[in-house]
Amino acid sequence: MEIVLATGNLHKVKEIKDILKGLGLKFLTLQDFPKITYIVEDGKTFEENAVKKAREIARLTGRLALADDSGLEAEALNNAPGIYSARFAGEKAADSANNKKLIGLLKGIRLARRKARFVCVIAIAEPEGRIYTAKGELKGIIALRPAGKRGFGYDPLFIVPRYKKTVAQLSDGVKNSISHRSKALKKAKGILKQFLK
Repeated sequence: MEIVLATGNLHKVKEIKDILKGLGLKFLTLQDFPKITYIVEDGKTFEENAVKKAREIARLTGRLALADDSGLEAEALNNAPGIYSARFAGEKAADSANNKKLIGLLKGIRLARRKARFVCVIAIAEPEGRIYTAKGELKGIIALRPAGKRGFGYDPLFIVPRYKKTVAQLSDGVKNSISHRSKALKKAKGILKQFLK
């Protein structure tokens, strides 16, 4: 069975494929549909954005589609950057610029008050319009400075208390077993299995 991954982020594509392997799905990406232009993410929540992307891609391709919307919520910043995580420092901002802005805004705030969480909502849409969603979270602390070379986004700043390391210092295997995206995708796996019966 074919499923279209409704993201242009190759890091996300790799994580999704790794976590969903073994289901026997054939993964397509937006690169397989060059005529499809960017879907505007104008929702107010992760769920609204994920649902909009999945629904549009399913409608445009005539195939089952899976979309992810995810980001970081920092308690001390009233849960910012939230849905603006990827463009926190501006449209098409590099991960390093987003991380720099986050560190700047948290300057002077001690580690104990730098609680945060990664949130991921996965939406699966059928071409006929039916939608299924799954959510995952990972709680942690924002580091004082980046550490680690793995991962992407805010991974170098996000300390997982259980490991006393940032996500960027963890192996792919560990990250894919504890991350917000893996938790949401494991729930999504159950939904996808219904289509494979």
